[in-house]
Amino acid sequence: MNFTAIDFETATGSRNSACAVGIVTVENREIIEKYYTLIQPPDNLYCNFTIAVHGIRPKDTKNAPTFADLFPEIKKRLHGRIMVAHNASFDRGVLKSTMSHYGLDYSDLKLPECWECTMKIYRAKGFKPYRLDACCERLNIELNHHEALSDAIACARLFLNAHL
Repeated sequence: MNFTAIDFETATGSRNSACAVGIVTVENREIIEKYYTLIQPPDNLYCNFTIAVHGIRPKDTKNAPTFADLFPEIKKRLHGRIMVAHNASFDRGVLKSTMSHYGLDYSDLKLPECWECTMKIYRAKGFKPYRLDACCERLNIELNHHEALSDAIACARLFLNAHL
């Protein structure tokens, strides 16, 4: 079981406003690499709602690299991988929109069009609610919710748990 779990946090309601990413590489059912970075969103703009969710502020990313600067590091962790996210449509959308904003071609990543979605998996298992924090609480998976790396690690563990 080899895959990559990913989680983005955004600075605004716009999908191209990634301000943090957590990426977890799993090989043979083991987490072999964890990657986390802050990202300076376009114009370093934030809205109060997103700050309240994840606690990342403009001062935290004013000197952070842009997504374009980070793309080589991100690409080497994602290229050709099976992708897993808790809300796959959101995280895939953030990746696509942010890449488009910087003139990067999503198809260069050679990712499957359909990502694995732990939210859908656990909803189908009858979990209610099926939010990331609720699933993790029910399964005793450690989580610092809305911290991108913690969310990505938890998502990887949920996916592994679903495929025991």
